[in-house]
Amino acid sequence: MGQTVVIRDSVIMGDVLVVSTDRSFTGQDGQAMGPNTPGEAVPGQLGEDLFDLGLDIDHVYVQQNTISVRRPAGWDSGSVDPALEAIASFLRHYPDPDGEGS
Repeated sequence: MGQTVVIRDSVIMGDVLVVSTDRSFTGQDGQAMGPNTPGEAVPGQLGEDLFDLGLDIDHVYVQQNTISVRRPAGWDSGSVDPALEAIASFLRHYPDPDGEGS
């Protein structure tokens, strides 16, 4: 149990990182989360994991297989890479055979 989520594409639009994955995290209705408004179930836990990175993220919106993450300070590789890794490893509960993962 626990496969890596494949990141199909990631785009930065201003202060928002938009990530498209190979997994659906919600139904047709999306779920918005802020650091003080935890969500429910899977999207809520993913949002909390992203907020816990300490990247000053202030908003996460998850709709099906697309995750939008707002960071008012803008995005650079030092902030994008940890966010993408948190999304990719979100459903991994055991280490990968090559030793990666959590």
